[in-house]
Amino acid sequence: MQTTAKIKPEIRKFKTAADYTCNFIIRDQIDPYLKNGHYINESRIMRQLADAAATPNPNDPVRIREILAKSRQIETLLPEETAALIQVTDKALLDEMAATALAVKKAVYDNRVVMFAPLYLSNLCVNSCEYCGFKSCNSNQKRVMLTMDEVRREIEVLAGKLGHKRLIAVYGEHPSTSTAYIAETIRTAYAQDIKAPNGAPVGIRRVNVNAAPLPIEDLKVLKEVGIGTFQVFQETYHRATYKRLHPQGTVKGDYDWRTTAFHRAMEAGVDDVGMGVLYGLYDWKFELLSTIYHARELEAKYNIGPHTISFPRLEPASGTDLPSTSPYLIDDDTFLRIVMITRLSVPYTGMIVTCRESPESRNACISYGITQMDAGSNIALKGYSEYESQSPQEQERQQFMLADTRSLEEMITYLARQGIITSFCTAGYRCGRTGGCIMDSLKTGKEGKFCKINAVLTFREWLDDFASEATKKICEPVLNQELQAIQEHLPLFYPTVKEHYDRICAGERDLFF
Repeated sequence: MQTTAKIKPEIRKFKTAADYTCNFIIRDQIDPYLKNGHYINESRIMRQLADAAATPNPNDPVRIREILAKSRQIETLLPEETAALIQVTDKALLDEMAATALAVKKAVYDNRVVMFAPLYLSNLCVNSCEYCGFKSCNSNQKRVMLTMDEVRREIEVLAGKLGHKRLIAVYGEHPSTSTAYIAETIRTAYAQDIKAPNGAPVGIRRVNVNAAPLPIEDLKVLKEVGIGTFQVFQETYHRATYKRLHPQGTVKGDYDWRTTAFHRAMEAGVDDVGMGVLYGLYDWKFELLSTIYHARELEAKYNIGPHTISFPRLEPASGTDLPSTSPYLIDDDTFLRIVMITRLSVPYTGMIVTCRESPESRNACISYGITQMDAGSNIALKGYSEYESQSPQEQERQQFMLADTRSLEEMITYLARQGIITSFCTAGYRCGRTGGCIMDSLKTGKEGKFCKINAVLTFREWLDDFASEATKKICEPVLNQELQAIQEHLPLFYPTVKEHYDRICAGERDLFF
């Protein structure tokens, strides 16, 4: 593996936004991945959707149950199988699909929801996406790029006062905040020496990144500094819609550069990637089936599918009326259907629903296979340090508006009342269970066993370090339930798990399997 010192000089420098826009994309890092044609073949996708819609009996229980049986075996569905699920209208079959989705989630990820926090580092951007508050032509947006001292202050609140351990760091696309800045902010987030209110040592253990597509050389740098999942949202796979919403002459206007972002990540050794589309920009059925094609493309070329799939939906944002005028907006029932079918179609993947969604929508999603959520989120630049408790929203200082403003403690207690444990685990990354390794573990159910154990250990930490007595009273039963399940189903592991658990109760931290 190359050292950081050898890689750093390979990062290209851009002095101006115009220079960056004209010269950032490297054509030689696009064409090799598309030499046999693009994996998003629109005519084929449209034909498969039309064929499924024209089926004489889209509610054929034999056919649908055959597909569900494949999901239970943790096999990625064929696009035509996903198309068949999209057309189901029979309530009994839809209920069976929902029950299968939850069963698949529990088989792969066990009875837990992983908690994280978004941290926005900059809203500088060279792009001009029609739906985004960060677009360069939006004069209402208050532009901010956090200094390292400001990053530290945000981390002090996130880790030291709220108890978060996992971040998704978010960056606009701009020469000032390209790879060198991303790397520096990751190092800063990891380097903090922070104490919880009770004096226990706490801190950020994993920084996932949501950023623009990068060249292979830049991705190698982020690999060296310890990036977790590299998340790039396609926004829309429909090429004509993509072109209309992302002006030509901008970096993001290059559809092929964006759709090959994960190919370059795999080449660079960043083998945990997270995808998603922005629902509401184009027809949801096309977008969902395209997502399945993207997942299958990665599996076919690298034997590694997406570590996560996210489900952002258009929300109000500064400088745009598209979230209220788009003809492709979806209702809550359709949104839940998308989540359910994705779980069945890509059964191994982690699935994320964020605070964009209403509390009611997020609560419902949990029963359809969601594995990761944020809570107590503030997506305004410098929002956590300026508002340490429940914070107001400022449309001119954030990318879009949030609908679920529940605090972290409120979200955790809600989950506990449903019998679900909150996990702050980051062990898989640090134990090397990423990429192909974690794919194998997820498909065989092995990862779920580690997940259960690490969920218990990290939840014990959070309860001791941050929870009120009232919250502990609500959460202790689910914690004890999970400990009992470990003792019953993993008897050989249990003595070591209990020894780690007791050490955490005595004040040690960051013990994991």
